[in-house]
Amino acid sequence: MKRWFRRRVDAVYEDVLSREVSGAPTHVAVIQDGNRRYARRTGGNAPDGHRAGAETTERVLEWCQEIGVEELTLYAFSTENFDRPDEENEALFDLLCEKLREFADADRVQENGVGIRAIGEIERLPDRVQEAVSYAEARTRDHEQFVLNIALAYGGRSRLLEAARDVTAAVEDGDLEVEEIDVKTIERQLYDQPVRDVDLIIRTGGDERTSNFLPWHANGNEAAVFFCTPYWPEFSKADFLRGIRTYEHREESWRRTRARRAMALLGALGDADLPEARSVVDRFRDSLPTGERSALDDLEKRERPGDTDGVDAGGQAAD
Repeated sequence: MKRWFRRRVDAVYEDVLSREVSGAPTHVAVIQDGNRRYARRTGGNAPDGHRAGAETTERVLEWCQEIGVEELTLYAFSTENFDRPDEENEALFDLLCEKLREFADADRVQENGVGIRAIGEIERLPDRVQEAVSYAEARTRDHEQFVLNIALAYGGRSRLLEAARDVTAAVEDGDLEVEEIDVKTIERQLYDQPVRDVDLIIRTGGDERTSNFLPWHANGNEAAVFFCTPYWPEFSKADFLRGIRTYEHREESWRRTRARRAMALLGALGDADLPEARSVVDRFRDSLPTGERSALDDLEKRERPGDTDGVDAGGQAAD
């Protein structure tokens, strides 16, 4: 009876969250933490936990597509994970090979246009994993409706370091001028194919850190972060929707902050020739509370001293 009641409560809560969510982030990145701890708690071993986590991964992909997420990046294996026992890693590599091929061939992946990519130092992985990666990427190469990035042998700091070295080498070889280096230059060096800025990072398992994950695309975009306690195999749709709600609240706060900063700039300088500040205020006007919108209207009236009620600056009666 208790288990039935708990499932009923969870279903109702999930329904409430679904109705609260009004917009989806474009790119969600997930740190899938807790597989091994889940296995220990349930009396299994590490491979059992990884296999249970793989089932959660499939569900999360479905949830992302349901609400309109366009890109999902999963932190499947970090460079630090090479330090784990060989037998554990070998079992994980076998699972990766199995799931990459299985997933690439799945009807739902083919029908929904899911493009699978691997990011990281793939050359450090065993040959069989590299072959599975190549198969999955080739099988879904023409798919552009949804992007699934699998971070394998990945370390954010090492990727930035390699990009910096590549740019330096290009300058030394005369292929690139220093003044030509910009954001897009670095991004082209980071990955073979474009990766969108990250809007939301989700981490399961209770740790509150982002673990060197996509620093350029997440920190540079001031991504929202959602930490939750369930181990990855236990991660539910309600947990996922709570993460999306965190993103929405973060986005609303960001929009208000941008509008208030632009308002402060306009108010301090009183200069009608501040097109950037004006465009920010106009773009985010609806994000401000009603009282602040009234203050903005008053500010704009003061900036048009020739205006009078009912008469425009040219002396014509208002329509």
